[in-house]
Amino acid sequence: MSKINLKLNSLIALGAIAMVGATLGLSMSAVQSQSVKTIAIDGSSTVFPITEAAAEEFQKSQRGRTRVTVGVSGTGGGFKKFCRGETDISNASRPILQKEIDACKAAGIRYIELPVAYDALTVVVNPQNSWAKSLSVAELKKIWEPGAQGKVNNWSQVRQGFPNAPLKLFGPGTNSGTFDYFTEAVVGKAKSSRGDYTASEDDNVLVQGVSRDKNALGYFGYAYYAENQKRLKAVPVNGVLPSEATVRNGKYSPLSRPLFIYVSSKSIDKPEVKQFVQYYLQNAGQFAKEVRYVALPSSAYTTAQNHLNKKRFGTVFGGKEAVGLKIEELLSREAR
Repeated sequence: MSKINLKLNSLIALGAIAMVGATLGLSMSAVQSQSVKTIAIDGSSTVFPITEAAAEEFQKSQRGRTRVTVGVSGTGGGFKKFCRGETDISNASRPILQKEIDACKAAGIRYIELPVAYDALTVVVNPQNSWAKSLSVAELKKIWEPGAQGKVNNWSQVRQGFPNAPLKLFGPGTNSGTFDYFTEAVVGKAKSSRGDYTASEDDNVLVQGVSRDKNALGYFGYAYYAENQKRLKAVPVNGVLPSEATVRNGKYSPLSRPLFIYVSSKSIDKPEVKQFVQYYLQNAGQFAKEVRYVALPSSAYTTAQNHLNKKRFGTVFGGKEAVGLKIEELLSREAR
C-alpha cells in the first residue's frame, strides 16, 4: 500500500474517532442537562431578595444538580402563574386573596402557606428633601387616594408650610402585593389609588426614580431602602421610623407585614422542591437578616416545617388582607 493510501486511511480513521467522540460528547451533555432538576418560583419583588438568597445558597449545595429560577411579576402576577400550574412556589407580600383561592381551586391546585419574614413597608423621599421629616397616615391618604389624581400635585397641598414644589410619585404596579397592602392600610381599600404616578413591579426602578428627583416620594419593601440608604431617605410614619425594633414591638403600624412563600400541591412531592423548601425554612432567619428584613422567632420556622411535613394545605387568612398584623398575632394564627 502506498504512503498516500496509508495517510488517507489514517485520516479517515481519525475522522471517524472524532465523530464518535463528538456524538458521545453531545449525548453526555444531553444526559447531564436532563438530570438537572428545575424549581420555578415567581411573584413578589419584595420577597425576591430573601428567596433569591435561599436559591443561590441551595444551588451551591446541589453542585449543579438543581436549578432554581426566581422571577418578579408581583404577588398578583405570581399567583396567576401559580394557579395555572406554571410555578412550583409563589412569593407573596400579602396573603392569598379569595379570587386567587378560587382560581387555584378551579385548576385543582392546593398550597401550603409559609411565612418567612416580616417587612416594614417603607415610605421614601430624595435625600435633598428637607421638609418631609414625618408624614401621617392621613397625609399619605391625601396623597395617594383616587380623588387626589390630577388635584394633589404639589407638596404645598400636602401640608401647610411645605414648599411650592411639584410632587412626583413612584409606587408599585397593580399586580404588586405591596400596592394591595399599602392601599388597604393607607387609603382603606385594596387597589384604591390614584393612577397618575410612575408604577413598576420592579422596586429597583422605583429606587432609581426617587433617587434622581428632589421632589419625589415613593414606597416599597424595607430591603430595597436598606440597600440604597445613601440614595434615599426613609420618612417616619406617624412619627415612627421603620426598623427591626419598631417592627418587633409593633410600633411601626400599620405598615409592618408578614412575607410568605406558597408551595404548590402539584410540586411538594418532587424531592428537589421539598428539599429546597426545607433548606429555605432552616435558614430563613439568617437570609432575612442578610437582606435586611425582620426574622421570625425560631418557633415560627419550626411550625412552618411541621406544616410542610404534614402538608397542611390552605390559608389562615380567609382570602383577606392582614393589615396591621403584629408578629405575635401571626404566630397565634399559624399555631392553630
